[in-house]
Amino acid sequence: MSPSAQLKDVLLIGYGAVGAVYSLILKNSGRARVTVVARSNYEAVHANGMDFQSRKYGNIKAWRPDRLFPTVQAALDRPYAYVVLATKAIPEVQRTPALLGGLLSPGPYVDAHPQPTYVLLQNGLGVERDLYATLRALHPEEEPRIVSTAVWIGTGLIAKNVVEHNEFDRVSMGIYRPETTPVPHTPVQAELLEDFRAMLAAGGSEVTVVPEIQRVKYGKNLWNGVLGASAALSRATLRSFFRAPHLEPGCEGTELTAAEKEGEDAPEVKEARGTASARATEGIPHASAAIGAYTIPFLYDTLKEVHELGKVLFPTEGEVAGLDAEIAEKTLANTAKLHARPDSVHIPSMLMDVQAGRPIEVEHVVGEVVRMGRRAGVAMPRMETLYALLLVVQNEFLRKQREKAQL
Repeated sequence: MSPSAQLKDVLLIGYGAVGAVYSLILKNSGRARVTVVARSNYEAVHANGMDFQSRKYGNIKAWRPDRLFPTVQAALDRPYAYVVLATKAIPEVQRTPALLGGLLSPGPYVDAHPQPTYVLLQNGLGVERDLYATLRALHPEEEPRIVSTAVWIGTGLIAKNVVEHNEFDRVSMGIYRPETTPVPHTPVQAELLEDFRAMLAAGGSEVTVVPEIQRVKYGKNLWNGVLGASAALSRATLRSFFRAPHLEPGCEGTELTAAEKEGEDAPEVKEARGTASARATEGIPHASAAIGAYTIPFLYDTLKEVHELGKVLFPTEGEVAGLDAEIAEKTLANTAKLHARPDSVHIPSMLMDVQAGRPIEVEHVVGEVVRMGRRAGVAMPRMETLYALLLVVQNEFLRKQREKAQL
């Protein structure tokens, strides 16, 4: 058997930054024949290929997958072992079953081919729910094969066919189940997880298989749902939260500036320092005294609020651990340390969408946490506030999108 005959066909949908990096990883594995569906940037990548500026994988010009299509329907000329979904999950724009179209609708593909394993490389919580329900309705006798993931990656699309990527990409993955009680993987599930893990690992990515993925996604969503959402709502990078003036690029000083010292002595700042959350965050870098006294404690309290819900939803069960007891403190401290640095350039994904005037992942990243809290009877006043205000931002983007479509 020739090496090409042993390749598994993989369909990757969504050719933004995350999708582009993982199409490269899959192709580099030597185990996949990669078909990509690029939607908004199809013309650019069809004409010029994709350029990568990666500290991990190098600078690559005009890279191309094995096949490239502008729509899912155009790619349905063969069966796929895996369908990898790397789009942003924004149900107000399009729900997953509608996006996947002919893969799920009765017709030529469904009639001729077995269903693939779906791999979701998407931010947020509950992103699997619509797909799971549709697959159950399509084949009631089968348990849907959905691999859900938590992805940590520093990447961004700086032009329609140019990807910037730093030195890391890491994935935790597991079988999606509607319930979150850990149960052992079946032999079939264990085999497909190992197969896809090995494929990504061979391509250079760091991969971990976990027994219950929802708690891992929930822990990762603390960052997106609190810090990413706060950046989007304020329309400011996290440097504006954590980087003090004396740490700005070009500043040589390690001491507070005169203006910073004056701010620390302001009466409204001194008054706020007496709160428990202000005392808990006094060592966190901050961009101004007032931000240190009010904004950083707000972030801390919101992270703790989400953690409290997580403790209810994801307790330790047998050998499967619950959330890290210090996840809120670690998330805040690590983020502050990173973004206080003079060389920090990272922009949260949700903020990038706000800056570009695009709809944001508010429902699955923020709204789903609020709904989970309501169902569990856990108060989420700070997350409810973030959600309520981000809905206004989202509505403006959706309204403008509808107006543009009518032109």
